[in-house]
Amino acid sequence: MRATDPAFETSDQRWEALLRRDPQSDGAFFYAVKTTGVYCRPTCAARLPNRCNVEFFQSWGDAERAGYRACRRCRPQRPSNSSPVSEAMARACRIIEEAEKPPSLKELAAAAGCSPFHFQRLFKQTVGMTPKAYAMARRARRFEEGLREDRTVTQAMYEAGFESSSRCYEKAARHLGMTPSQYQKGGTGQRIRHAVVRCDLGWALVAATERGICAVEFDDDPERLRDRLATRFPAAEWEDADPGFAGWVERVLAALDRPAYGLGLPLDIRGTAFQRRVWQALQAIPAGSTATYAEVAQKIGKPSAARAVARACAANPVAVLVPCHRVVRGDGGLGGYRWDLRRKRALLEREATQRAEPAES
Repeated sequence: MRATDPAFETSDQRWEALLRRDPQSDGAFFYAVKTTGVYCRPTCAARLPNRCNVEFFQSWGDAERAGYRACRRCRPQRPSNSSPVSEAMARACRIIEEAEKPPSLKELAAAAGCSPFHFQRLFKQTVGMTPKAYAMARRARRFEEGLREDRTVTQAMYEAGFESSSRCYEKAARHLGMTPSQYQKGGTGQRIRHAVVRCDLGWALVAATERGICAVEFDDDPERLRDRLATRFPAAEWEDADPGFAGWVERVLAALDRPAYGLGLPLDIRGTAFQRRVWQALQAIPAGSTATYAEVAQKIGKPSAARAVARACAANPVAVLVPCHRVVRGDGGLGGYRWDLRRKRALLEREATQRAEPAES
């Protein structure tokens, strides 16, 4: 996988490259279209999508993990500059995708013509995750697709390759953010309150389930915020904001200037075990301080998982309260931020200023 080219580091730079079909951008990043569920190379000849429907990824493995499928036209899994290693890893991905049950590491390594240890290292280096993680993501996606196609939960479970219902519910609930039956019904049974308010970072959305705050997001367009929440919970029960929720919204907005106001708010954020460990580590970074992706990886006992930490930061559904904006690159660069780097920069500058202010006597 190529390191991020500084010329294509931000979403705005990537969008401009996509508009130009810049050949230099091929392999530097990938883009996905939310309305079609497909991801492509930036040089793909497909019709240009609307900007609001585009999501960018550093690797095609990240796009796959997010639930998108490869474009059949530009074939983004194929390496830009063909190499035997990249082609072997692409073949391994196809073997995993086409198998009824996840093949063993030994079987995959034999197909690639190398030892299991060497294969595991090359696969993770190329795809961005281990073969086991890739197989689990594909299985979860097959299960999700089965539910969308109106199969019963049991049918979708066995067709996806799960051998037991307990294992399926454990993994699928983390992937879907709710039980399989709730997901199949579009989030039926989820009771959600939400508010979209203007703030000095643009528009902010705050949403909460009965358990706690499940989303804090920013955008320049309030309708995009509402659309994203509706897509996540298409059949949820939308409740009016009560005084208690209004108080939560006020504290979230206050936390933009004074992070301490956000402490103690109940959260309902769901993800994999790894993501939750990363998010907990982020909450331990003091306001006014930063940590690198590698330092967070070290903190959670996974020193070689800096890239996975970056992906967990990108998947964080609750801005500010889970302060992924405090994680930066090892060279001091800001890195990524799903709600625009200018907001990340603004949040860090505020916190640095507050830290430098003398304490009140």
